[in-house]
Amino acid sequence: MGLSFSFVVLLVLGTYMIASRATSGGSTGDVQLAEGTVPAAYAPLVQKHGNRCPAINPALLAAQLYQESGWNPKAVSPANARGLAQFIPGTWAAYGVDGDGDGDRDIWDPADAIPSAAAYDCALAKYVKDVPGDLTANMLASYNAGSYAVVRYRGVPPYNETQNYVRRITTLAKSFAAPKQPVAASRQAAAAIYFAQRQLGKPYLWGGNGTAADGGRFDCSGLTKAAYASVDIELPRVANDQWNAGPHPSRDELQPGDLVFFAYDLQDPRSIHHVGIYVGGGKMINAPYTGAVIRYDPIDTPDYIGATRVTKDGAKALPGPRDGEA
Repeated sequence: MGLSFSFVVLLVLGTYMIASRATSGGSTGDVQLAEGTVPAAYAPLVQKHGNRCPAINPALLAAQLYQESGWNPKAVSPANARGLAQFIPGTWAAYGVDGDGDGDRDIWDPADAIPSAAAYDCALAKYVKDVPGDLTANMLASYNAGSYAVVRYRGVPPYNETQNYVRRITTLAKSFAAPKQPVAASRQAAAAIYFAQRQLGKPYLWGGNGTAADGGRFDCSGLTKAAYASVDIELPRVANDQWNAGPHPSRDELQPGDLVFFAYDLQDPRSIHHVGIYVGGGKMINAPYTGAVIRYDPIDTPDYIGATRVTKDGAKALPGPRDGEA
């Protein structure tokens, strides 16, 4: 038997008030990557080089790399930007570094591309260090629009694309940073759960979005997307990207409404293959697989990788087409 809507509302709103009080204030300090947010092969490099200068931190560097390539070291853009950090060859020639000390600067090698991305950020920050305003915001604006524009406008220039890029990266960075305090509960969680409860018993449909053409049926990420769309939060379509729609509470901090994720490789979020909506008591509502119906299932399985507490700003920060190429 499912949790009642009224019970979920009381539970979520109660925990929201507690968590909100617990997270007010606080200092910054060193930023650590949240466990499991960056593929294990890259996490040590991002953590190390994300501290290269005061304008960046590991979570911000991770957000840029995710935005640029989606952690694909072989990515090539229509503008011929290449590799994990999406450098165009001319910029690479000027700023690429031999990060692993093997005697070459390989645009395709993450061991070179990650430190080069950090070095480029820090070089941009140096160019605009005397510009008024936030150094990190000015650095990101320089990355997108050029340092000349930042100097000219004495801060982030009034270009919609640049302002959106700065906002997206700084917000997205929060999903890669290890929380220093309990993560505040979502106000929309109860209604998202209520939507999912109303879908219980419907047959799973691969690629299903719940439309009339789909017979009201969903697949796993279609269900979570629709549940949060019902409270005016637009998630991306696939589970792999929904992972970055907010901060990541630990297993013992889970609250109803959190998205819970499952992966083939617990060290690589790119391998996420399933998502559900947590309802409490170690259970989720999910659309499991072809031949099954939307139902309650336990979350404590060997492929559980973690959870995301969805926020509206976090969802808005998620990338569409890759932009901001170096």
